[in-house]
Amino acid sequence: MAGRTLLFALLCLPAPLRSQQLGSLAFPNSGAAGAQAPFIRGVLYLHNFEYPSARQAFREAEAADPEFAMAYWGEAMTWTHPVWNEQNLDSARATLARLGPTPEARRAKAPTPREQAWLGTMDVLYGEGAKAARDTMYSAAMKQLADSFPDDEAQLFFALSLLGLSQGERNIPTYMWAGAISQDVFARHPDHPGAAHYVIHAFDDPVHAPLGLTAARAYGSIAPDAPHAQHMTSHIFLALGMWEDVVLANETAMRVVNQLRAARGLPPAACGHYNEWLAYGYQQQGRMRDAARVVEECWNSPTPFKSDAVEGLAGMRAAYLIDSRDWSGHFVEEPASGGSGPAVVAYLAFGTGYAAAKRGDQGLAAAALTRLEAATAQMDGDLRPYGQILGLDLGGLVKGMSGDTAGAIVMVRQAAALDDLRPIPFGPPWTIKPPHELLGELLLGAGQAEAAEREFAAALARTPRRPLAVEGLMQSQAAAGRSAQAAATRAELQSLWRQADPVVSR
Repeated sequence: MAGRTLLFALLCLPAPLRSQQLGSLAFPNSGAAGAQAPFIRGVLYLHNFEYPSARQAFREAEAADPEFAMAYWGEAMTWTHPVWNEQNLDSARATLARLGPTPEARRAKAPTPREQAWLGTMDVLYGEGAKAARDTMYSAAMKQLADSFPDDEAQLFFALSLLGLSQGERNIPTYMWAGAISQDVFARHPDHPGAAHYVIHAFDDPVHAPLGLTAARAYGSIAPDAPHAQHMTSHIFLALGMWEDVVLANETAMRVVNQLRAARGLPPAACGHYNEWLAYGYQQQGRMRDAARVVEECWNSPTPFKSDAVEGLAGMRAAYLIDSRDWSGHFVEEPASGGSGPAVVAYLAFGTGYAAAKRGDQGLAAAALTRLEAATAQMDGDLRPYGQILGLDLGGLVKGMSGDTAGAIVMVRQAAALDDLRPIPFGPPWTIKPPHELLGELLLGAGQAEAAEREFAAALARTPRRPLAVEGLMQSQAAAGRSAQAAATRAELQSLWRQADPVVSR
């Protein structure tokens, strides 16, 4: 123990350590000299949400120093993903058990009160009880650690714990707290990936996104070797409707991903989160051929329906149909979904039904609505409201096809009210077709221009600079006789669609 304490003193270096191109940080610890580089690399990967790479790095640190307690802390941390509301409890507990069979045995291997406190947070996070309760107790433990040892790492992991308190949904006061902590570290340490990253996560909604723009501009260059860092900048850009930046960020993320895959002898990635955002960004620029290519590549991938990419493909296909307004093209056919879950069925049915309704196929639209409602009934409590919103949107279109315009407006208004109760999502709209946007279109078609204008404005508050809502706002302003406002809105639309393919240049 005395020798490890001396080693700790020798390794308490004040200067940040840089690892690859992932950013820099300082995390004094008691590990052996040979464990330092992989440990720092692991923490950097943690802050960049590159969890498998972080796990490999921490295991390298463990191999270099099997008694290095903080390396096991790091590996255990790779099994919890707070912002994504994911946690692998069994794997985390197994990791900790390799260090010691009990909390007491593990703490005995940590030579300082500071490292003992870090290990103690793991016994809270992966202790007994439901995940939500453990997340809450863990955040309290991290606050205590950050108060006792107020270095950058303690502050940032406390901020990350705050982002995980709302179980994957946005809680504005808590997110603002996390953002304030992260901004403070970012101001002191502008090359820290966690500081920039957590600022972005805290502020990636349309109201607060300007607060995260500086971090978004910086994060990609802080960690150019981390694909998630390249993508993550687009959370702020999308919330502000900065479509060129959204596209560039996700093109870069895919380039980094595929460079890493090529180095491992793997083929290019065709499906996934970054591709979903890339296709959506292309659509908002009016670049429908580019968007179709991204969707097609995923569709033709060998295993999209045998992986987590299945929901992404179903959502991309539905979004493409709606944003391109290509109601009779290639993508009206559904890819075979096999034994996919209710969310995939709902997205497939929504895209099929929406396109059918728009081209006048009432029978197919009604059948798709039946499938969508059955899938929604199988969804769990957190997901079900989104299925209900999709059902109300499509149900309104089906009702309108039978001539009941008033009933259609009532249904879609219900969808909009339900959507307003949900947190504003980060990224492309989870409802595919924002209900306020659809409601505006129905009201405009019914000759209620002023009411339509209000709905398009409400849609743009949740999805800024979304071209279909901007177009609807322009049309409703013109129909209401507000020619000056319509001209200004037309100019904005032209700036958004200056690269547009003919299918949306109208």
